[in-house]
Amino acid sequence: MPPPIAKPSDADNTTKSGVSFTIKGAAGKAEAAVAATKSSKSSDPPPPRMVKELVIRRRMKHRPEVLPEHVMSESVYYRKTGNESVVGSGTYGKVYKAIHVYTRNEVALKKIRMEGEKDGFPVTAIREIKLLQSLNHVNVVALQEVMVESNDCYMIFEYLQHDLTGLLNHPTFALSSAHKKHLARQLFEGLDYLHRRGVLHRDIKAANILVSKTGQLKLADFGLARFYNKNRKVDYTNRVITIWYRSPELLLGETQYGPSVDIWSAACVMVEIFTRHAIFPGDGGEINQLDKIYNVLGTPSRSTWPGMTDLQWYELLRPAFKVPNSFADKYRDKVTSAAFELLEAMFAYDPDSRPTAGDVLEHPYFTTEEPAAKQVFELEGLEGDWHEFESKALRKERDREERKRREKEKEKTQGSETIGEKRPADMVAGKVDERGSKRAKTADMQG
Repeated sequence: MPPPIAKPSDADNTTKSGVSFTIKGAAGKAEAAVAATKSSKSSDPPPPRMVKELVIRRRMKHRPEVLPEHVMSESVYYRKTGNESVVGSGTYGKVYKAIHVYTRNEVALKKIRMEGEKDGFPVTAIREIKLLQSLNHVNVVALQEVMVESNDCYMIFEYLQHDLTGLLNHPTFALSSAHKKHLARQLFEGLDYLHRRGVLHRDIKAANILVSKTGQLKLADFGLARFYNKNRKVDYTNRVITIWYRSPELLLGETQYGPSVDIWSAACVMVEIFTRHAIFPGDGGEINQLDKIYNVLGTPSRSTWPGMTDLQWYELLRPAFKVPNSFADKYRDKVTSAAFELLEAMFAYDPDSRPTAGDVLEHPYFTTEEPAAKQVFELEGLEGDWHEFESKALRKERDREERKRREKEKEKTQGSETIGEKRPADMVAGKVDERGSKRAKTADMQG
């Protein structure tokens, strides 16, 4: 018989139910603990929210003091009223000498002329600003910032006390040979930097060359400057460079040119440094300017200037007769032998024959010939600022005084002539009166 199936006893049921109750009881306790925790959390205040804050602590700067004469200035750049602060003027506008009211640094404010501009801001000014921002050299003037004030736009430059025109026209100050060499070397160092950066200045002249009171030279006025293409010839305008410093190829209509036009202008400035006079002072016309050049350098020929006949204005402005070269007779005794040789090379009619600015710096005039270049530190003791603007005003004042002196001399001469003409008649009248008085006395004695 199969064994009987055992039925679970009550004890077993109690045990199993107890085990089952025990497990359920544990689960209930866990749930109760969780619920109690939740209830306690719900009854406790929530913890404070942590927020990170970035605290920037700055050191308080000393508040600058403003001078009493600058307190009423409407601009951060103080300048005197009227024309007292004007140091330059031209087609571009005016240049003012100003002082930063807080730093008290002297600056030059170049006001951009906006009159007559129909298309907004002048393109030439945009080109000048962009170009100056890309340049950084000790012999190139530094553009500090551009400022808009009262609907006027200004370019803020570092201020230099003199320019070459003002220094060369100074009534008492004279440059030594070493000083002249140092100024000329700085001129070509600045040009070499510009040409290596692919920039043509296109307005090199004495008035656009600034000099500090320590003798540091800087090229200024980049209103006509532009980048040029070194790899291929491109047409540019030939209406550039002040006409006294303009090269003959530009005067004859050349539009594809390069750094050689700046070299010609720099040679004119170099002669001016040596002699204190312009070498080709014309009347402002192209024909007269070419005549001035021919009278000194002689008439060019096809052998000295192969591309001369291909220029667009050659037939119109061709010389009527040949003139011999008199450059040696006029300037050999005024400069050293090495300087004369260098000037002859820079005044070559053929632009391709002129040396580069780098070649000029390697010339024996700058490397070996005595005296050695010496910086013009003596300018620190020079009283006042000397620019072309002041020298023009001084020249006008001198001309005015000269005219007054001549007018006074003319009046004196005319007065003396008038007196001389009246004197014989007066003498005759005096003699007649004397004869009449004698006759009267004789008649009285006889009576």
